[in-house]
Amino acid sequence: MSPSALSSALLAVAAITFVHAQPDPADPTPLVDKHYAYPSGIPYQVDYNTAALRGPQTGYNICNSTTENQNSLCQTSFVNHIDDFCLWAPPQPNSTIGDTEGQEVAWCTKPGHGTRLIPAGALQGVQLIKTPNYIQIAGFIDQTQVNIAANDYGGELDPHGADLRGNPLGGLMYSNAFPSNGGNNDSYQQVIDWTNFMGGNGFCMKVCDPAGQNQQALCQNIYDRLGCAYNAPNNAQKGVFEVCDGDDMSPVGVYTTNGATSTYFQPAESLGPITTVPYTATPAPSSNCVTYASTALYTGQPTPSGATASSGASGAKSTASGTNSGASPAKTGGAATMGVSLSAGLVGVVFAMAFLS
Repeated sequence: MSPSALSSALLAVAAITFVHAQPDPADPTPLVDKHYAYPSGIPYQVDYNTAALRGPQTGYNICNSTTENQNSLCQTSFVNHIDDFCLWAPPQPNSTIGDTEGQEVAWCTKPGHGTRLIPAGALQGVQLIKTPNYIQIAGFIDQTQVNIAANDYGGELDPHGADLRGNPLGGLMYSNAFPSNGGNNDSYQQVIDWTNFMGGNGFCMKVCDPAGQNQQALCQNIYDRLGCAYNAPNNAQKGVFEVCDGDDMSPVGVYTTNGATSTYFQPAESLGPITTVPYTATPAPSSNCVTYASTALYTGQPTPSGATASSGASGAKSTASGTNSGASPAKTGGAATMGVSLSAGLVGVVFAMAFLS
């Protein structure tokens, strides 16, 4: 794809984004324009305006040891490493993402962020990809352990939403793992552009480097009905926990056929289910994959509620010829099977699940 063709396609995507979003008159400053240094600059609540149409955020952004419990309403999230990331999920059990998108709270893999913790065994396979301009995490989860109803195919959480106040309202995102951070794990950068799909017992999260290129295109939020399959193509597998280097994906919706670059835009929900998409998204090339045992990654997590959580997570990598497991990292050639991206993503396409932005 030529640079000029890609540039034109990205401008078209950006134009559609602005058309779809309308600021709330009572709180016209978009969430993406609210910047706070971590931790000293964060207010108690980013979105406290009671006159706004959706009201103020339900949780808070100053989170510490006093807020770290399974009832926490912390709405400050992190994506650092495979053993240290958070997902957005409901505060109350048996909820759907569509009904609670503005209220989601942070559920993290590791103590220390003042949030709820993802229960032991809930994560059933995770792939983290580090690219020049973003970090992507995708995997499988027993979603009932993070309060998502068992039959919910979910939706998208992002810092935009129809009123530009974000879903969840006031939700902040930080990372210490971007190349621009220089390997300083004690220094966090606020992530401006990110996207998180939850549902169908799968998830994907993509956070774009604020000092990188094409943030808005790579972490696009207008393809909410296409799920992980198109927004975060991946090779996640159940029972496999791996970290890989990767290339940047093509921006969502941008594809090339017979040398011609085109941009696809999802239709409005009022037009009915999406039954076809003019291209098939594939994961960008990855390399240097390293697998880990889940027991070496996730410690200090609470016992799951009930008896439904099953780790499926020995760290073993299943292949046609055998398995490879162990507590210490093992080099692999990269996952070959399609996990979340097709099995969960296309279900959302065929059944037109309400992946709300």
